[in-house]
Amino acid sequence: MSETIEGTIVQDKTNAQSHHPGLVFALIIAAVFLDVIDYSIVQVALPTIRTQFLVSLADSQWIVGAYGLTMAGFLMLSGRAGDIYGQKKLFITGIVLFTLSSLFGGLAPSLIILIVARALQGIGAAISTVTAFSIFISIFPEGKERNRALGVIVAVLSAGFAAGSIAGGILTATLGWRSVLFVNVPIGAVASLLSLKYLPRSGGRLAGARLDLPGALSVTSGLILLVYALTNAATVGFASIETAFPLALSAILLLGFIAIESRSSSPLMPLGFLRRGSVFNANLLALILSSIMGGMGFILTIYLQQILGYSALSAGLEFLPPAAIFIVLGGWGSSRLVMRFGIRKVLVTSTALIAAGCALLTQISSTGSYFDVLPGMLLWSVGASVGLPALSIAALAGTKPGEEGLASGLISTSQRVGFPLGLGILLTIASLTDSPADSLASAASTVQGFHLAFLVSALVGVLGIVIALRIKGGPAQPFRETDSEKIGSMI
Repeated sequence: MSETIEGTIVQDKTNAQSHHPGLVFALIIAAVFLDVIDYSIVQVALPTIRTQFLVSLADSQWIVGAYGLTMAGFLMLSGRAGDIYGQKKLFITGIVLFTLSSLFGGLAPSLIILIVARALQGIGAAISTVTAFSIFISIFPEGKERNRALGVIVAVLSAGFAAGSIAGGILTATLGWRSVLFVNVPIGAVASLLSLKYLPRSGGRLAGARLDLPGALSVTSGLILLVYALTNAATVGFASIETAFPLALSAILLLGFIAIESRSSSPLMPLGFLRRGSVFNANLLALILSSIMGGMGFILTIYLQQILGYSALSAGLEFLPPAAIFIVLGGWGSSRLVMRFGIRKVLVTSTALIAAGCALLTQISSTGSYFDVLPGMLLWSVGASVGLPALSIAALAGTKPGEEGLASGLISTSQRVGFPLGLGILLTIASLTDSPADSLASAASTVQGFHLAFLVSALVGVLGIVIALRIKGGPAQPFRETDSEKIGSMI
């Protein structure tokens, strides 16, 4: 036996390789597929939901923000719980919770009930996706096989994002926005039944460890208060008590989380793990890039539907070109580029492309067209499709047995915190020139706010380039097709 950061590895023979490796890999993909398709399908329906419940642009972000915050807050806890108690039982629990909360959300009679359902969805998605990723890490050893498998997952998930955008438009236009939540129910039911039957039995891999509940509560509460403060700032300003008080309380809770982790015998996020290799810089860059992604997706959806007058279906179809780029470059090109040029060069280049794409989007206008959006969106997509898989490779490098949940929970948390954080900040900036929802705000003033948000995104992208330069990783051996034979046989 050997020691890990927390506890002792338990050699559990029940955690052996499944007799159905292809199906196990498919279930792993299904778990994260549900999360991705849910995000894109709900995002397309947001303007329709906002109209029905008569809420402001800032308030409507909670439909996305509540999901993102609870998911981000529970990722570290879920990952470590899987390390201790076993991944299978938590994986199935997460799928079932996600499915039931989707049904609950589809039946929601008011905005607050919908937000509660979305928060529960986020918890279920956190449990299922982080344990799925932990199972993935244990299946594929570090190196070419894992890099290639990450590309396969990115390709499938990119297809899921595109499918969600199209399905969101079709369902919203034909059956109403509630159908975008109901569609998760049959998918989740089938996935949970198959997981119960075919996932290999597994016990916890760490003995003598306990869950850091104080750490989980402090970081989750701190993040929720942070985005709540940013939401208030969009309507009443930063100087108001409604913004200043939750912002200060958020800072206290997040600082408390760091203090708890530095003293805990079983920390949720061991601070020493961050100093290993490029873990810290990779997670910081993931936070930055996902924050740009979260804000841009929301703003572009609003721009296409409410400024340019596109229908929900048409707006969903407009996201197909970037989705195709993610499928091709992210799925089949990123791992090859990393193996040939190294992680650092790939990340520096991809982050530069993201910053340039955001800069191009500052040229949109209230009288423009989709073709004004397309160049910046395509350039940004090229950078993100290559950079996100490379970030996962960097963040998972050096993971030891028994740390699968820790590593997957940390990178997943960084990415998921970025979405609501970027949404809150960029929407706050975009709302600086916006008028209340019940007034006759001009399209020009709204687009001016979008310009400011895209400009800030470009500047944040420049900061990302500096961080990417600090990430370790030189060129590796060229990727060979024979290295993917195992993956090919599984899918």
